[in-house]
Amino acid sequence: MISLQNIGKDYLLGGEVFSALKKISLEIKPGEFLSIVGPSGSGKSTLMHIIGLLDRPTSGKIYIEDQDISQLSDDSLSRLRNEFIGFIFQQFNLINKLTIEENILLPAIYCRKKLPYRPVDKAKELMDRFGILDKARSYPNKISGGQQQRVAIARALILSPKMILADEPTGNLDTKTGETILNLLEELNKKDGMVVIIVTHDPSVAKRTRRQIKIVDGEIAK
Repeated sequence: MISLQNIGKDYLLGGEVFSALKKISLEIKPGEFLSIVGPSGSGKSTLMHIIGLLDRPTSGKIYIEDQDISQLSDDSLSRLRNEFIGFIFQQFNLINKLTIEENILLPAIYCRKKLPYRPVDKAKELMDRFGILDKARSYPNKISGGQQQRVAIARALILSPKMILADEPTGNLDTKTGETILNLLEELNKKDGMVVIIVTHDPSVAKRTRRQIKIVDGEIAK
């Protein structure tokens, strides 16, 4: 599904070149449930941005379903990212001025492809599935952290992406609520067949996945 070939990412810091990623090669297959784990500054967040098409590598190639994304314009890349990947963030990134339902529907507003379903119906289905249907007219700052993360997951699923990319999805949650969120992500993988990638610094979270990729100093640890 996704192939990274000799990916490098350099930044210019204080007049010197800092290599955040060094010749990373990685294959992600359909149906995988994996984690990218490493301490702060290891390069895991940079790798997440590359996989999530939020940033372009300095060197190397990325293929998504055999398509070389280096050939895509910024507009085409943005469209592919919006339709192919669902993002879940540690900070939830919900908009407090919008209701729960409106937050979930937000990606559909920017979607250019014709969907085979009504986004409103899909949103209600997701809210019902995740136990937040009764919060549809509430606002993010009026619900719990665990409920906010469920809203964020529903928002990530509204366009039926092929992959979920979760950045520290339990980082702002207590242990019990975090376990519930991990169970939901595992269910999306097992029941829905979705590729789920969790980016984390926590080895106990990484162990929940079937494959762990450890990043150390910008490289995949052997």
